[in-house]
Parts: sequence; C-alpha cells; structure tokens
Amino acid sequence: MQSSFDFSGRVALVTGGARGIGRAIAEALATGGAEVHSFDWAASDDQDSNMPVTTHRVDISDSDAVAAAVGSLPKPATLLVNNAGITRDRSIVKMSDEEWSQVISVNLTGAFNTIRAVTPAMAEAGGGRIVNITSINGLRGKFGQANYTAAKAGLIGLTKTAARELGRKGITVNAIAPGMVLTEMAEQLPEEFRAQALKENVIGRLATPADIAGGVMFLLSDAAALITGEVLRIDGGQYI
Repeated sequence: MQSSFDFSGRVALVTGGARGIGRAIAEALATGGAEVHSFDWAASDDQDSNMPVTTHRVDISDSDAVAAAVGSLPKPATLLVNNAGITRDRSIVKMSDEEWSQVISVNLTGAFNTIRAVTPAMAEAGGGRIVNITSINGLRGKFGQANYTAAKAGLIGLTKTAARELGRKGITVNAIAPGMVLTEMAEQLPEEFRAQALKENVIGRLATPADIAGGVMFLLSDAAALITGEVLRIDGGQYI
C-alpha cells in the first residue's frame, strides 16, 4: 500500500501483524518510513524477507510477556495498533468457558496489556498515537459471537477511557470498527455469510485490509492530532 503519511523516525508496534489486516497496517507503516515491530503468537521464527517488519512471537494475553517484549525493543514505540484478535464462534448456551475466556483474553486483555506497557515511554517522549481495531459487531452484536462482540465492545470502552486518561500526556487513543473484511479468514467462510455482508453494504463492495490500513494511517498521523476517543467505522455502510 502506498502511504501519503510520513512516519520517518517513528517506532510502531502492531499486534497480530503477521497476516491479514495487521500485515497491511504494518506494511503501510513501513512504507511511510516507520520502524515497525509486530507482536504475533502465530509469527514464524524465520523472518519474512518480503515484509519490512521485525516480528516477535509474543502471547499478548500474557502481561509479563508483553512487558518483557516491549522492554526489549531497540527504541520505545510511540505508535501502537492493537489489531490481534481471534474468534471462537458459538451460541451462548453452547459456548464453553474456555471459548469465552480465550477470546476475551486475546481481543480485550491483550490490548490492555500493550497499552499499559507502552504508554509510560510514550508519555516520556511527549506523546503518541494508539489505534484499537474493534468491529461493527461490537456496536450491534452478532448471533454466535457473544465472546467476540463483548470483547470488541469492551475495546471501545477501553479506547474512550484511555483517551481520557492519556490525553494530557499527548497521547491520542482511537478505534476503527471494520465491517466484514476480505481477509483469508473471511474468504474461507461459507458464501452466504459474505453475501449477507455485501447485502448490508451500501457501496457495493466489501473492504480489503488496505482499506482498514488507510484509516489507521490517518488516525496515527499528525492530521488527526486533535481526534481522540473516537470510533471510525470502515464498513461500506454495513452498519447503517
């Protein structure tokens, strides 16, 4: 993705940056000149030579692991994108304790862990930018996704609280709520799921990872210096 934003000299941290939306965000930041690090449990031990990003195998649901990984970065990150997320879809009455807790731990607690770990250095540096990737399903609910929608709704609350707490330190905190995005995961869904999302969409096409990355670049940039505590929907009108 070609970036019109200049992040030269900045260090960025993207969770879940090995593929899909996270990879598109990481690559866009690198194109904009940032030094990019990715925390991803699924990351390979071998660096992808085609990806200008340093990957770290980190379980973001483990607060000690996150703190250690953040502390090991060559320079403190002043840009953070909390993108990592998993799904364990099942109706409420059939959902296991493990399916509930796994999704909450990664999708919500993981973001809390990274925010807590990076913000002291951001404040010391005079400011920073945080973008959390939530979902329109965290705004409206979705059948079979009680764990996922609860985590994504919680991430919106975390975004707004962090924005209040960190604003005086020069740190903005915003969220992006995608609709269905054409990632490898989405393309493996039954056709009727994609068809329903497209039916809800008023523009007539589903988002790509690059569409989401474009919104993230804006919120991380100086052009969004006075935007904080907001949730930007990138969904082709799917939520309307």
